[in-house]
Amino acid sequence: MPNSAEILSIKNQMEDHLSNELIPFWTQRGCDRQFGGYLTDYDAAGRWKGSEFKFIVTQARMLWGFSALLRRYPHNTFFYRAAEQGASFIIEHFWDCEKGGWFWSTDRMGVPQDRGKVVYGQSFALYAMAEYALATGDERGKIYAERTFDLLQKYAADTLYGGYFENLEPDWTCSPPGYPAGDRKSLDIHMHLLEAYTTLLELTGSEIHRRKLNEVIELILLHMIDQDAGCGCNQFTIDFRPIPAICIRRTWNDDRGSGEKIENPMDTTSYGHNLELSWLLNRAAHIMGSEKGRFFPLTEQILRHSLTYGLDRIYGGIYRDGPHQGEALVCDKEWWQNCEAMVGFIDAYYALGDEAAWEAFQSCWSFNRKYMICHEVGEWRQLLTRNGSPLISDMGNPWKGIYHTGRAMLECTSFLGKIWTNQTKHDMQTAIG
Repeated sequence: MPNSAEILSIKNQMEDHLSNELIPFWTQRGCDRQFGGYLTDYDAAGRWKGSEFKFIVTQARMLWGFSALLRRYPHNTFFYRAAEQGASFIIEHFWDCEKGGWFWSTDRMGVPQDRGKVVYGQSFALYAMAEYALATGDERGKIYAERTFDLLQKYAADTLYGGYFENLEPDWTCSPPGYPAGDRKSLDIHMHLLEAYTTLLELTGSEIHRRKLNEVIELILLHMIDQDAGCGCNQFTIDFRPIPAICIRRTWNDDRGSGEKIENPMDTTSYGHNLELSWLLNRAAHIMGSEKGRFFPLTEQILRHSLTYGLDRIYGGIYRDGPHQGEALVCDKEWWQNCEAMVGFIDAYYALGDEAAWEAFQSCWSFNRKYMICHEVGEWRQLLTRNGSPLISDMGNPWKGIYHTGRAMLECTSFLGKIWTNQTKHDMQTAIG
């Protein structure tokens, strides 16, 4: 069991990283002061790479980030202004006034470039608008979050097999099969709908939002979890038969930039996604007011799987991908998995009291603090080898903003504060006898 001083030390380290590195990095660079919205493409030295495009997923993630920071620090006027101008840019330039929904990309000035309706992008826009409304009280956030939700039910919901069609054209029809992936569903997108619907329910308290959140959760539990292995599956047919994962248009795996090719597709699992799903489910249960521990059995399963196959016991940190049972296939370390792993492990410790979860959390933080974070610049490197050598040192890209890194620090410091309080009370009771 960690002692109070150990807990407080890590909490202070994370708060220092958030306040003195991450926040300054994005307050100095994140807002596009010429055209509005956000700039996210930064090299290893923190220099803007001059990207010509803006994507709904990263614009929304930045809006979510500044809104979440405003909720933590409600008197910070910069966070308010950064969120407000971002919301205005997104609404003005990404919203499809004719057919509804959010375009996938625009140019830097906001002229639409890719009008596709990717549910991944819709989910992040919904998530960001709901968080923005919670942080600022701006009614536009609630209006556009609810509009997005309604459009998803109208055009993307699969009324035959359940869940949602994920890759859609500008008119909301399904994309072709294969690389455009109109014939596939994924844990990834349904997990992010779970994330978005949780925050929407927190905002509105609406029964329809509660019901649809619970539907997504039950669908994930029924179809998308390998119950024997205790991990998530990856991609599925429309009727939820697991199939080998391929690169799909408009996804991070296709845009990673490391030159990887999937020669022999497999039904793999992502350790970072599994741990992210675990803590998002527990957060959803809290927002829904469900019985405490509703998802703890799955938390236990995912923890065991992650400790057995995903955690690097030699160097620390979490691997990227592997089979459902067996050693990891991709052993390099990427920023977002290592962010989500920390939150997943500390959430598991808080929920279960399992010391192995605490040790895994410590291991990930130690690796990230030493290798993943570029302290001289302030953000996290994109991709490292297993032992921490940089493969891609960019601080930002079309998918990488303040979302994973900032959220990890906000969530972990919150958990650490609760754990420290509980441990301090325990120490006092022990001392009293």
